[in-house]
Amino acid sequence: MSLYVGNLSYEVTQENLSTVFANYGSVKQISLPTDRETGRVRGFAFVEMGSETEEASAIEALDGAEWMGRNLKVNKARPREDRGSFDGNRGNYGSRNRY
Repeated sequence: MSLYVGNLSYEVTQENLSTVFANYGSVKQISLPTDRETGRVRGFAFVEMGSETEEASAIEALDGAEWMGRNLKVNKARPREDRGSFDGNRGNYGSRNRY
């Protein structure tokens, strides 16, 4: 399981995150998504810690804490939802075939 870290500064780096979360245990992996068009950090990250106990410690200490001028949002990451295919047919909205 991993942690969701939201409301990050756009200047954050993986090294910054690793340093902060290392205070609460071993950091196994960090994913810091960037915008496809601009390459800019999107303002959130996923951090995988060594154990659930370490994750709980990080959540308790960092959720709501001020860091880099922002109040962090830290919680357990939820599994990614299956959004289905994007074939342009979103539940037949706007379709002429009304039932």
